[in-house]
Amino acid sequence: MRRQLRSSIRKHVDAVVLGASAGGIDALTMLLHELPATWHIPMAVVLHLPEEHESHLAEIFAQRLPIPVHEAIDKMPVATGSLYFAPPGYHLSIERERSFSLSCEPPVLFSRPSIDVLMASAADAYGPALAGFLLTGANDDGAEGMHRIHLAGGLTAVQEPKEALISTMPQAAIARHAPDYVLPLRELRTLLLQLEAAHEH
Repeated sequence: MRRQLRSSIRKHVDAVVLGASAGGIDALTMLLHELPATWHIPMAVVLHLPEEHESHLAEIFAQRLPIPVHEAIDKMPVATGSLYFAPPGYHLSIERERSFSLSCEPPVLFSRPSIDVLMASAADAYGPALAGFLLTGANDDGAEGMHRIHLAGGLTAVQEPKEALISTMPQAAIARHAPDYVLPLRELRTLLLQLEAAHEH
């Protein structure tokens, strides 16, 4: 577990999955700030929201980012260089052929969509070519998913709990397994950019 970045990351990843809960919109905004328009790595996000409310996350982030942003739809292929959000009230999975799947299975850790469900399915689909980022949040969702990414050989990165608005989620992930990185958002953003640079070469 590293609390500082290496000067460069050589790991090649084909996808990034991200999870957050309370405080997650602000954290995600900081993490994805000023991504280059030439971005290649697809990213999928589960952000806990009330099921009964329509999500506007895709519209909000589409206005802030120069890359395509979508709310994931069942059977939608995972496209290069795009950002996807799980719709409220559905679990979001990534199938082995690298398309999205939505389901109404029961909530996991009181959450639907579940970060664990997205991360575990993505670990099965991408294996070592996956990176998982877990940010601020108020429950243990994501800890098991990050462990699954680790077991598949992927890269795991957690927001520094002291910086998180609510530290429960990152602390649960750290307790479940030692992530590759525990970093503040500014350095998580640098890590993300390093993974993109490694992907291009």
